[in-house]
Amino acid sequence: MPVRPAPSLHPAVDPLADASFMEAVVAGAARLTPEQGLRLLRDMPLADLGMWADRRCREIHGDHVRTYVIDRNINYTNVCTAKCTFCAFRRDAGDSDAYTLSYDTLLKKIEELVAIGGTQILMQGGMNPELPLGWYLDLLREIKRRFPQVHVHAFSPPEFVEFVNFFDPPGATYEEKVRGIMTQLKEAGLASVPGGGGEIFAPAVRSKIGLGKCTAEAWLTTMYVAHELGMNTSSTMMFGHIEGHADRVHHMDMTRRWQDRAIADFSAQGGGRYKAFISWPFQRENTPLGRAKEWGQGPGDDLSQPFPGDAVANLDGSGTKDTHPEFGRRVRMAGATEYLRTQATSRLYLDNVHSIGSSWVTMGPHVGQVGLRFGANDMGSVMMEENVVSSAGTVHCLNEPLLCRLIRDAGFLPAQRNNAYDLLKVHDGPDSPDLRVKDWSEFRSKPMHQEAPRAQKPADAVPLTVTAASMPAKA
Repeated sequence: MPVRPAPSLHPAVDPLADASFMEAVVAGAARLTPEQGLRLLRDMPLADLGMWADRRCREIHGDHVRTYVIDRNINYTNVCTAKCTFCAFRRDAGDSDAYTLSYDTLLKKIEELVAIGGTQILMQGGMNPELPLGWYLDLLREIKRRFPQVHVHAFSPPEFVEFVNFFDPPGATYEEKVRGIMTQLKEAGLASVPGGGGEIFAPAVRSKIGLGKCTAEAWLTTMYVAHELGMNTSSTMMFGHIEGHADRVHHMDMTRRWQDRAIADFSAQGGGRYKAFISWPFQRENTPLGRAKEWGQGPGDDLSQPFPGDAVANLDGSGTKDTHPEFGRRVRMAGATEYLRTQATSRLYLDNVHSIGSSWVTMGPHVGQVGLRFGANDMGSVMMEENVVSSAGTVHCLNEPLLCRLIRDAGFLPAQRNNAYDLLKVHDGPDSPDLRVKDWSEFRSKPMHQEAPRAQKPADAVPLTVTAASMPAKA
């Protein structure tokens, strides 16, 4: 299959002053430069930005259907060697509430997912040095044996980086080593790789907020290898903390560049690619980074001057932390408007990424719903459980009827999809999950998941010592 050339660049054009250029962007005939992307993110009126992003979304996905997936987010361990300042989920091995789920518990969770029509698990965890490679391989084999119909979307790039560190596979380079491990996991049942740990790619930001987490180069290389092996992935971005606006655009640009590379190198052989981009704002509760002061609340903060992150950020990611004395000590939190601006910009900038996901989990159902008019085509998951962002104080959860209603009330037909974004069910009849509901108050009063108190050890936790007896018998 021939590779479609990338849209053309027109760097001299001001996208706020030239509607014909924006029409070309909508049509996929023109590509935004980083400078133009930053101009949209910062300066285009919100309604105009949403309109252009919505039109671009309709160009790709049509006017009628918007999607969701039924999956379960399984966090198999919270023990982690990284010490990310934005994370409220991680624990050290000796903490009283550290856990690693048993195989029986993990398989029971998948059984419950299948019972409600689920098609996928998103399985991620902390980077736990106590778990050998065989623990992961045998788990995947058992999932594949018991639930062959379930798509296993698992193990983000930071986990793969630590797999290389923990298991020391053969190879002269990181790329060779991660290829060896990923090949084994794929053969055991891994189907695709989630984009967790993307955060912000710019080194000055990443080194501040992600202590012990992989570099952007390692993250992107991991996904490149997944694409080489024929697996699809997603790319994510967490913003609204210490980063500058230019850092967000740089992050999008790196995603687009590496996507171009994967398409050029692997599409003819059936290779994978980034199928989706999802961005969400940092949630500060219960996190070390959350204790940083909001810009303007510290002594000596001068709001007439740039935010420290903006003073440091460059569009090529080359900013250095010594540019501003308060960099990393001040945050600029992102609310609904900033979230919608960022999502809309991502839809217009990422011309080679199929799907943009709306982050209702962090922003709440109704901002997520508005996101469907700001470039998003997908509402993500009917989430049976979620433990990472909920540890930081965000506990929005929706079941299938509510998610369908949000999509329908936004003016679209809700449709259940799979990981490849193939439509499984288009809910256009009276038997649709939302249209069968007679009393909506019953749904609102029953959240599907509630995070346990922080200090309470989960009842389904197991000791961290892994033995052969804890692994399932091979089929």
